[in-house]
Amino acid sequence: MSDPSAADAVGGHASITLNDVMLRRLKLKPLLIFERVLSSSSIARAARELNMTQPAVTKAIQELEADLEVALFERTNRGVSPTCYGQLLGQRVKTVIAELRYLTDEINAFRTGDSGHVIIGTVIAASARLLPMAITRLKQQRPGVLVTVRDGPTDQLFPALATGELDIVVGRLPERDLPLGRMAAVEHTRLYREALCAVVGGKHPLAGASDVRLDQLLDWPWIFPLQVSPARLRAEQLFRDAGLELPTNVVESLSLLTNLGLMHDSPSISLMPRAAAEHFASLNLLSILALGELGDFGDIGYSIRSDRAPTPAAQAMIKCLQETASSF
Repeated sequence: MSDPSAADAVGGHASITLNDVMLRRLKLKPLLIFERVLSSSSIARAARELNMTQPAVTKAIQELEADLEVALFERTNRGVSPTCYGQLLGQRVKTVIAELRYLTDEINAFRTGDSGHVIIGTVIAASARLLPMAITRLKQQRPGVLVTVRDGPTDQLFPALATGELDIVVGRLPERDLPLGRMAAVEHTRLYREALCAVVGGKHPLAGASDVRLDQLLDWPWIFPLQVSPARLRAEQLFRDAGLELPTNVVESLSLLTNLGLMHDSPSISLMPRAAAEHFASLNLLSILALGELGDFGDIGYSIRSDRAPTPAAQAMIKCLQETASSF
């Protein structure tokens, strides 16, 4: 009787499984094309972004589907939509692309010591003062480092950090008892505590008033953070602590440019971290209301993945964030 182990080995190599065959079929370029189609939900848009023809993009997706033996997209009136297999592959591909970026940064840093790419997610608490100053410091020290900044709500930024799409998230740290504050693969570092203030446009009737009370402001239009933002909880708590109902005329927005435009064109009031407010007030874009002490906005800091070391470019960015914050 033949030895099964011998039959499963050829030339000293272990038997090839179905997984091995599939891995050998997969190539990097079709995966990168797939990720672009997934992100844009359009073969035509992906082709433009990749500087490829639509037939070439379609062919790459079809070859990838043939290799995996599953359908990855369904055509819709608005473009393409991922199947359940496409969604699953999309989650993994983002991690693969992130790992390749880490590898590229490490090789560049080892070769030249002054290059790489750092991708930063941010919210309003850091985007007005801390982050611009830290980026300026970084570019003075390492002009060859490419910096990409993406803003958005925290419930999108932290999952992107955990998958490696972002290197750092800078802004208001989530409360430890909230799900975002307990993400296993994310480590939070506090830089400083930020105060809270209320701001209006320079043409607002209350701009420059010497004595303003919170209960006088309920009938004015307000700008609040989105419901999913930790800052929204702080804004609502401010009114509850004062024994007041929440304003009813509210716009929900995390867009800094939109908020500045609303306060310029309407008598809207917004809550803002004091450092950011003072910066915009110095540019005559806003006026800080004399409401007295409104309490803390929260801890400002940065978050990174806890399951891997930051890239050299990210480490340099973190050092600049720490140095900048120490001067506040």
